[in-house]
Amino acid sequence: MAHVYDRIALIGLGLIASSMAHAIRKFDLAGSIAGYARSSETRETVREIGFCDEVCETAPEVVRGADLVVLCTPVGVMGDVVDEIGPCLEPGATLSEVGSVKMAVIEAVVPRLPSGVHFVPTHPVAGTEMSGPSSGFAELFEGRWCLFTPLPGTSPEAVERLRSLWRRMGALIDDMDPERHDMVLAVTSHVPHLIAYTMVGVADDLRRVSNAEVVQYSAAGFRDFTRIAASDPTMWRDVFMNNQKATLEILGRFSEELSVLQRAIRGGDGELLHEHFSRTRSIRRGIIEAGQDTGLPDFGRSHGIED
Repeated sequence: MAHVYDRIALIGLGLIASSMAHAIRKFDLAGSIAGYARSSETRETVREIGFCDEVCETAPEVVRGADLVVLCTPVGVMGDVVDEIGPCLEPGATLSEVGSVKMAVIEAVVPRLPSGVHFVPTHPVAGTEMSGPSSGFAELFEGRWCLFTPLPGTSPEAVERLRSLWRRMGALIDDMDPERHDMVLAVTSHVPHLIAYTMVGVADDLRRVSNAEVVQYSAAGFRDFTRIAASDPTMWRDVFMNNQKATLEILGRFSEELSVLQRAIRGGDGELLHEHFSRTRSIRRGIIEAGQDTGLPDFGRSHGIED
């Protein structure tokens, strides 16, 4: 099967970019892959791993000759990156990005976009708590959703070509309005991450429980909070700084719901608690039925001796 693109340039070489590179190579989707990261240490690591055909020393250098450029940086710097690479983008090329926030990114990128370049925002809803160029793997996107938020007037051919790339990397494709995207992700990802960071911080601050006890007796709930809270701090700082409206709205609703549960616990209202837990339990079943997680006990974790 023919390549989807001749040269793909990846800017920012962490989990998503390295996984894209591995998948592109596995399925032979591009003639070549070029990569750039600001950190010289990261660039050297990528050269050692070898998932890019070329690792460049500057962002303008990496985009020259590329018919697809993908921004895999924290969302807060994407506008600055476009300022840097704009004059070197090839006419007719597609510029995409994989950020977890859309409205702020679109507002930052579109005014800086050179004429003749197609901008197609995307968000692969896939990841792990790991970060960096060594964390990627080709199967990351298999069976996971990649959300497209195409803008009015964007070339349908450019959008469909990028859809083809993501499909061939194993992703499921859906379109979503950018504002709706930011609200949905505030519910499904952003606020849950904030809650996890907060709960782990509470455990750290609660001096009546020693650090040894927190680590030694971590039940599944707290253990999984720590997994989420281990995610890249720079990326998540930028997510919250650039999705303030939706995040604060969902946090407000969460606070109201938490107050209801506090009153139920204080008042001994077991019926309300049982009703609430039964309703929310069904959401977990829906996630499993949608193929977005396994129904195996303990998320299918191995419990061999190596654990």
